[in-house]
Order: sequence, then structure tokens, then C-alpha cells
Amino acid sequence: MEYIKEVNINEAIIHILDNSGDEAVLNEYKLSLNDEVYKFILKHVERCLKDEELKYAIFNDERNIVKEISQEYLNGQNDIVNVSKELARQLFILMKGNDNISSCDLMIVSISTEYGPMLGVFKMDYVKNYIHVVDFVEDKIGINIIPELTGLPVSSQKIRKCAFIKPIREDQEFNLMVIDKQKKSKSKDEYGSNYFINKYLGCKIVENERDATKKFVKATGEWAKSNLENNASMAEKVIRSVNQKLKEDDSIDVKQLSEDIFGENNDVKLNYNQYIKDEGINEKVDVDKEWVEKKFKRIRLKIDKDIDLYINEESYNDNSRLEVKRVGDGSLNITIKNVCNYTQK
Repeated sequence: MEYIKEVNINEAIIHILDNSGDEAVLNEYKLSLNDEVYKFILKHVERCLKDEELKYAIFNDERNIVKEISQEYLNGQNDIVNVSKELARQLFILMKGNDNISSCDLMIVSISTEYGPMLGVFKMDYVKNYIHVVDFVEDKIGINIIPELTGLPVSSQKIRKCAFIKPIREDQEFNLMVIDKQKKSKSKDEYGSNYFINKYLGCKIVENERDATKKFVKATGEWAKSNLENNASMAEKVIRSVNQKLKEDDSIDVKQLSEDIFGENNDVKLNYNQYIKDEGINEKVDVDKEWVEKKFKRIRLKIDKDIDLYINEESYNDNSRLEVKRVGDGSLNITIKNVCNYTQK
């Protein structure tokens, strides 16, 4: 996966999309990027680029205004004011057709990265803040607290919907990167639906190495939980073997891995292989090494139902710090050794 680490903000603009109004409030001027505003935008951009829910996507073949107008900007054929106004109009049209889409500010940001230019589209949902108001009642001061419903998310809060659009070129693996976090809902027509990807951006998600690696790790963990509930010894072997493979190899052959772990236990091998296949995981999984490095810096072990153990990778693999002994009946004895400091949190 392309992990973007070098980001510069070129220009940005913001528009108001209030679904209680008849029209969007469209800005005619770019934002003044003083130090404070620049840092605010940059933190949001960087946070979104690091978000694990950031996905690769490809624009659909059919005509789409968001695709066309963004490419005009990225190819130097239009300016950010005109392009962003049209991007805001397109989202506002969807909002007027669906009352469940929340009001927001739409921020459009031009960025430069080590992988080239991108156009960022950020749906900045409003955050409820509280402010004080001062009234004078019979020459006396009265101070109350009231909610303010138009606050923008601060830089420490996560954006639920955004896109980073690239210039479209031939043989591209992906055209854009998307975050589309959805609220749990029983109705597909509610705010948590796929309107942002399907109707606004007009694209489809494509799997990348990080998605494949995460899916494989999650599926293996779920299989072990379901099938090895009373066999901690085998569960520990599976998890440790998979972790080691992820660290050492650039790709994992699922069948070979199961052969290495389960040996002549054909029933368990078949069960594991079929489970992984049913989860939509390919027989060969390309490993996202950067995600693995981050994932296993700190390991959390859930032991029975009453012990949580957090341990760094070095200690997890150091027999002089953490010793695992198999009892022989499927259970384990785990010893934490050479403890010099003991506190309660």
C-alpha cells in the first residue's frame, strides 16, 4: 500500500452544505492559509491518510461529474474555486434527496505528496459544542450555556467520509483513496448507506495489501476462537506461527502454512483452509509489511476470560521474559519472568 508521509497543502476552500436550506452556501474565495489554518487542515489530512479504514478505489466507467471535474483541476484545466463549487453542488443534490444525510462543511484541499498531486474532498460533519451567552436582565448579568451545532471537527477527531483523488493514468492500480465510515443502521436508505462511494464519488473499492493482510489475520483469529476454544496449546501455536510468517515473509501460501502448522491432522487442515476460502481470502496473501510492523509493536493476549496481557514484540518472543509451556492436555502454563518493576494502573 502507498503510505503517504510527505504532504504539503497547496490551496484549500470550504463550502457550507445545510440540508435545511434551499441552496448550498458557496465560497468565492480560497482559504487564507495562515499558520493556524494550515496546521488545522494538515492534521486532518495526515490523520485521514493514516486511518486504517482508508481504502483504494477505482472510478466507475460511466460518466460522473465528480470524476470529470476533479480531473479538470488535477490536469490544470480549471481552478479550485470553480471545481470545488461544483463538487459541493453535487453533494448538496444528494443531501436534498435524502434527509438522513447530515449537514456539513465540504472542504476541498489540493495537496502534493511523494506520489504526486491529489485533490482531497472532506465531508466535515458538524460537532455539537457548548458556548456561554451573556444576557442583561433588569440591569443584571445572566450567563447561560447553549449548544452550538455548527462546530467543525477538531484535528484530533476523525473524519467519517473523505476522498483523495489522483490524476487518472493508464494501468493505474487505483484512482483514489476513500474513507467511508458508516453508522450502524437497519435501513440502507439511512445516513450509514453507501451514498458517498456509490452515488457521489461513483467508484468501487479495490482490495490492497493492507486489506488482504488484515482480513487474513482477522479470519485466522476468528477460526482459532471458534475451533480451538478448549485447546489453548494449539491456539497459541497457530497465532505465534502466523505472526512469525507475517514478519518474515513477503507473501503467505495459506495451504503451505496450514501444512506447516497442522502437519498430518488432515481434518483440521481442511477445516482451516475452507474457512479462509469462505472468508474471500486468496490462497496467496501478499503481506503489507508496514502494517505488520505497526500491528505487532504491541501484542494483546486474551487469556481465558479474565486476563488481558499487553506485551511488546521483543518480550513476546523472548523466552527469558515470557515462557510458554504446554501441559499436554491442551492447556498452557505461561510464566512472566525477571520482573523488576510492579505497579497497578
